Amino acid sequence: MTTDTFSEIDPEQTAEDLHTILDMVRWSVSCFNQAGLFYGHGTDNAWDEAASLVLQLLHLHQELTLQTGDQLFHSRLTKAEKLKIIEIVKRRANERIPVPYLTNQAWFCDLPFFVDERVLIPRSPIAELIQNHFEEWIGDSEPQHILDLCTGGGCIAIALAYAFEEAQVDAVDISQDALDVAEMNITEHELNHRVYPIHSDLMGALQGQQYDLIVSNPPYVDAEDMDDLPEEFHHEPELALAAGADGLDLVDNILRQAPSHLTDNGWLFVEVGNSEVHMYNRYPELPIQWVEFENGGHGVFAISKNDLVEYWRSVDH
Repeated sequence: MTTDTFSEIDPEQTAEDLHTILDMVRWSVSCFNQAGLFYGHGTDNAWDEAASLVLQLLHLHQELTLQTGDQLFHSRLTKAEKLKIIEIVKRRANERIPVPYLTNQAWFCDLPFFVDERVLIPRSPIAELIQNHFEEWIGDSEPQHILDLCTGGGCIAIALAYAFEEAQVDAVDISQDALDVAEMNITEHELNHRVYPIHSDLMGALQGQQYDLIVSNPPYVDAEDMDDLPEEFHHEPELALAAGADGLDLVDNILRQAPSHLTDNGWLFVEVGNSEVHMYNRYPELPIQWVEFENGGHGVFAISKNDLVEYWRSVDH
């Protein structure tokens, strides 16, 4: 349990001393620096974290700062607004709760999503692949049936539906709690007619279903990394993070199940993060292609159905 290091802060006096958005952001940065927070759920430094939190609590999109420059930050706040910000900043500092859980909002592929502690906060580099329509691998083809395996809050599935407007997307997860959040997001984006949440342990409930594209961001954190995770990550569901000693418990099954669920020209994309090193050790002969990202990120591989079939044929015989 985290000690309340900011219990001495008097919200009323602090609200009286601070006046503008800039004042609140600067004060928040000082609190975050004092608390020694970890950043990794949408920002990587105290200033961006504070600005993101304050603007979200004021229901102001960060794009406004590009349009108004410094003018927005010099806007004065009401007392109620200041007290609300002070309360949430204290919670971020004391309880180490990631900002998206405090505001119930995260962004992925430039789209807004509801998040809470039932689902991971989206941060996958797969976003870049979606925005590029997987062009390097599928060219101009338009996949008709797509599977988002381990969908969590449905962010990848929904982004895929936006990218491929004629496709049906199945959003699969073992957690019914996560699927409840995914369904909320699907409804909010008015995609109930094309994105379908399905309760399944990987592909176990998908008998007979085949997909042109399977995308998966499964749990892949190995035991050593789980032990070393900053406190912020322990607010996320362990079921969506931990994957055994080398982080590949689910990936092993995905690679086995995928061939029967891919169409002849289908592709599988899987994120394994830092467990990339374990992939080399476990599957030295598997002809996977590691994705190179322009906007940062690593640990995502691609493999075609044909290559998967040939690999398992050679291994099993």
